[in-house]
Amino acid sequence: MTDALNSDLAERRSAALSRGVGVMTGIYADRARNAEIWDVEGRRHIDFASGIAVVNTGHCHPRIVEAVRAQLDQFTHTCHQVVPYENYVSLAERLNGLVPGTGEKKTVFLTTGAEAVENAVKIARAATGRSAVIAFSGGFHGRTFMGMSLTGKIFPYKAGFGAMSGDVYHAPFPIPIHGISSDDSLAALDRLLRSDVDPARVAAIILEPVQGEGGFYPAPSAFMTALRELCDRHGILLIADEVQTGFARTGRLFAMEHHDAAPDLTTMAKSLAGGFPLAAVTGRAELMDAPQAGGLGGTYGGNPLAIAAAHAVLDIIDEEGLCARAEQLGARLKQRLESLRDTVPEIADIRGPGFMNAVEFNLPGGEAPNPDFANAVRARALENRLILLTCGVRANVIRFLAPITIEDAVFSEALDILEDAILASRKAQAGRQTALAS
Repeated sequence: MTDALNSDLAERRSAALSRGVGVMTGIYADRARNAEIWDVEGRRHIDFASGIAVVNTGHCHPRIVEAVRAQLDQFTHTCHQVVPYENYVSLAERLNGLVPGTGEKKTVFLTTGAEAVENAVKIARAATGRSAVIAFSGGFHGRTFMGMSLTGKIFPYKAGFGAMSGDVYHAPFPIPIHGISSDDSLAALDRLLRSDVDPARVAAIILEPVQGEGGFYPAPSAFMTALRELCDRHGILLIADEVQTGFARTGRLFAMEHHDAAPDLTTMAKSLAGGFPLAAVTGRAELMDAPQAGGLGGTYGGNPLAIAAAHAVLDIIDEEGLCARAEQLGARLKQRLESLRDTVPEIADIRGPGFMNAVEFNLPGGEAPNPDFANAVRARALENRLILLTCGVRANVIRFLAPITIEDAVFSEALDILEDAILASRKAQAGRQTALAS
């Protein structure tokens, strides 16, 4: 614990950092372990954010710490393009065998999820000789210009940044609760390919198997199968953005394993290295070899410390059975939320595979979004030391991203805090409605 107060650090932060870097809590971390964070004032918090799906294996997992410490004693950086190293190669070999899809695969390592997306588009364009890319409304693919252009959400990601990258198109993502079926989405894609962009110019279609920032909406399996068939029919590559869905979060190592449709290219980052910056693109070997030597890479891409951490992450997921654990935790969470439906009419939907879950709030008795209720639940939970994140184009969704390694006792404690926050928000909402009626 330091001598600083959260409020003091908030003032220093406001004076020193760009306003463009938003902050979701006023908590300044001092230390963390598994699903718990202690702030600089010594207060304990339960972390249901995991650094936005980064520490699926928990904060400071001993296996990861040990692996990174051992690598520190060897070397910390050489730049793989200058002096390569074995653990980079062996991690690529592991991912080539684990990422969905048949046939020979190859991998490139980068630093961030946005970089992975950028490079997947570069690879797709180099392999097909085409330039256009189709993404989906509500999707999130990063904050670089190509990432922003692919992202299907204006605020806060695109607003004020001028013209986006060219030759990017969007189709509606299938969200039945919002009246958009798989057939609707496929029909919109058909219209797009008939009226706006020649399919012979489309290099790739990119999507998240479960939308992240957009609201934790899973792509229906029938839609994914039809999308794969559409891509095959027109020679378009299918890119699965698994940056948030990967590494046991959905109850599979990769979310695309839930579908009978393999991607051509897969992007990943976040939980790949358990808190260390590492991203990757893995795909069919002939596609990955399309760019010329030197066309891919980056100074820090595949940093040896992050590579060592990623090896440990894959070992932990396998040896601790985290895919099965994600299914168990998600079932408990959804069951608890379902038990509140009768008393909380704001609950419009409870969803998500594995432990990638969300609850969506609407105004009672209708389909109008209720972002105020979602924010009230988040704020009340934070008052009781449970860190939650909201999401969704309409900001009316709470997403749950606790470490999959969370202890049962801590998880039960968190569920009690969550229930109390929802019920207290319902009581406050009912009080306001009564006051307005009178």
